[in-house]
Order: sequence, then structure tokens, then C-alpha cells
Amino acid sequence: MTMQAVSVEPVRRTVTVGRSVEEAFALFTEGISTWWPFPSHSIGGADTVAAVFKPESGRLYEVLADGTEHDWADIVEWSPPERFVLAWHPNPERRTEVEVRFIAAGEGTRVELEHRGWERLGAVAHEARASYVSGWTLILGKYGAAA
Repeated sequence: MTMQAVSVEPVRRTVTVGRSVEEAFALFTEGISTWWPFPSHSIGGADTVAAVFKPESGRLYEVLADGTEHDWADIVEWSPPERFVLAWHPNPERRTEVEVRFIAAGEGTRVELEHRGWERLGAVAHEARASYVSGWTLILGKYGAAA
């Protein structure tokens, strides 16, 4: 008996913002706490006060009011201001990959997000992916509004 590999389409979302590539990258990374939808999209809920990209330590994490940190992802590629890639794991048993690209588009920047690697989750792949379809739409919408 052979096992069939699960094939799951990546979640892809795009937003165009009226900022330069450098400014768009900086807002997404350094300015993430100014637009990320806390507390609905955080581990710590109402106690979450910030999200932090730390490329020097390879981490993306949230910070609670009491200083507790919860990892969201490991930064596996950091190429400012063009792109970054994350090993996404707010739930440690469900590791996937998120890539965000910043591409000059006229007077602004097109930000392309791809969340992939769902097949690694086996039987829960489709269910896990479904929760991110609307989630990334909301998150990029918040980012676009802030930009």
C-alpha cells in the first residue's frame, strides 16, 4: 500500500500601497505593531501589545503586556527591501511557510504574500489552510489601510 501525498494550493494575497518598496518593507516589518489586528490575530489575545521582527536573531514574535514572548515564526530568509521568508509556526505542531515580496509598481509597491507548505500538515492540511484564507485577506487589508 502506498501513501498518497496531500496536495494543497497555497494561499496567495496581494495589496498595492502608495509607498516606495523601502517604505512598504519597513512598514510591514518594523511597523508591524502599528497595523497588525490585535487581539484577534495573536496568541496572547487582549494581553498582546506588540509584534516584533528580529532578523538578527531570526525571530518574529509577539510580546504580551507582562513581557512574555510567543514565537510566530522563524525568519529563514531576510532580503530587505525585496522579500522575506518565514517558517510560520504560531501553533508549533503546524509549521508552514510564508513568503512576502515587495515589488515596485508605478508610484507604489505591490506586496505579494504566499502561504504554502500545507501538505506538511497531513490530514489537517485543508482545515488549517481554510482558517488563513480570510485571515490573510484581513491582515493585508489592515496593512494596506495603514500604508
